[in-house]
Amino acid sequence: MTLHVQFVTLGMMYAGGLALGGLYDVYRVLSGQLKVRAWLRAVLDLLYWLIGTLLVFILLYESNWGEVRPFIFLGLGIGITFYFLVFSRTMIRVIRFMIRAVLAAIRFGKRTVQLLIIKPALAMYRIVVIFLGFLAATAIFLYKIVLQLLYPVWKLLLWLLKPFGRWIRFRVSVPAWVLKTGQNIAAWLRRLF
Repeated sequence: MTLHVQFVTLGMMYAGGLALGGLYDVYRVLSGQLKVRAWLRAVLDLLYWLIGTLLVFILLYESNWGEVRPFIFLGLGIGITFYFLVFSRTMIRVIRFMIRAVLAAIRFGKRTVQLLIIKPALAMYRIVVIFLGFLAATAIFLYKIVLQLLYPVWKLLLWLLKPFGRWIRFRVSVPAWVLKTGQNIAAWLRRLF
């Protein structure tokens, strides 16, 4: 392995250390903010180490075809240490800001859906119910007026047909159930007026 390849490998491992530190901060802040359960945290730990191992392996393979030397661990250690000394606080602030921005966007989306879809639908429903109630009240009112207007005509019609009723009663035999039904309707009309 040439000196140039060793320096490239050291630089790649330094970058890998920075990436591992950043990935760890992302994992740490997200698991803290989302309040992950203990069993899921163990799964996420395994996932972090799997991703970190794959990252280091890919970097190592690209820089020196996968040869492991002591300076590789030195580069990783320097990169992680430098990251935690210089970039960690800024990265944590950025991650928290991004979480707040995503939560604010979700709240904005919910509020927008509520204002643009749900509230107008409820208002439309209430308007339709009020309109139908108004139509029903108007129909009942008109029905009562028509009944009041037809009451004298009905009385006149009954008075005019009374002689024919006596004549029909004597001339035509009417079944008992028809008479009973007629009496019930007459009683109902008397109660109504």
